[in-house]
Amino acid sequence: MRATVRDVAARAGVSPKTVSNVLNGTFRVSPATREKVEEALNALDYVPNLSARGLRNGRTGMIAVALPDLRMSYSAEMCHHFVQAAASRGLHVQIEETGGGGDREVDLMSRARAQLIDGLILNPVRLESTAVQRDVALPPVVLIGEVDQPIADHVWIDNVAAICEITQLLLDEGHRRIALVGADNTATAQLRMVGFHQALRTAGIEADPELEIPSPDWHSTDANRWFNTFLDDHQAPDAVVCMTDTLAMGVIRALADHDLSVPEDVSVVGYDNITDSAVMLPRLTTIDFDKQKFTETAIDVLTARIADPDRPIMSVTIPHRIIRRDSTRPR
Repeated sequence: MRATVRDVAARAGVSPKTVSNVLNGTFRVSPATREKVEEALNALDYVPNLSARGLRNGRTGMIAVALPDLRMSYSAEMCHHFVQAAASRGLHVQIEETGGGGDREVDLMSRARAQLIDGLILNPVRLESTAVQRDVALPPVVLIGEVDQPIADHVWIDNVAAICEITQLLLDEGHRRIALVGADNTATAQLRMVGFHQALRTAGIEADPELEIPSPDWHSTDANRWFNTFLDDHQAPDAVVCMTDTLAMGVIRALADHDLSVPEDVSVVGYDNITDSAVMLPRLTTIDFDKQKFTETAIDVLTARIADPDRPIMSVTIPHRIIRRDSTRPR
């Protein structure tokens, strides 16, 4: 028969409530007591009865995290941090991919309303297409990224300020003809374009639409194709602001395809500070933020919303910084 909480408590010499506290993380337990309980859990091969727990408190212990495209290195790193942050809080994570559309968002919110999951962390792509709208009955949900709905909690990076600052770095180094890669109509791209234009305007430089290069899929191969096409017909820019590190990979390859070196001929910067950006050739100058802090904050905001659905809406901005590496140099 499957071991119960009472069996674990008896073996550890503690109360069933103490075992529950260790399992749920609801109250502080001394390290010595936690060690005794965990030894008993392992010895008895205890498996929590999530169905019974859900019937008692109306919770499943499961949350969902939905990102637009799980093929991205950035998405993989964020999922890693979400799983770790959730586990340290006694939660389990269901990882989902929305494809940037609203249909999957609708399905996930329906699952939350039906209490199949306790809440949802969602990264919409466009304000107009997200399922989180004013006329929709919302379950506990936290938006991450650039789509900001005043009706839902929100955790994000100040994209306008971040791109403005890294563009300013290039301007301070003497670059004037600066290209932008990743221009499209998503909320992320639109905000980052605002920051890019703001830096140019401050420097007295008029934005050139020909230097704003799309890359609809935001994959390195897509950026490589679009930037190669640009270089076939245009003089190389002084520098390139890429809206993600993944796009920067494709841009650097395209420059190499045209016998241009980074940073000797063209400086390149990215955004996200994915792990690979530190070992690229050259190592990439990029925007960094604390991904662990970001994911922990999002989960804490969600659990607070689950516990108190009527609490005031919260918006949290996670700090960013520029990581200076080898892909930029003064002109």
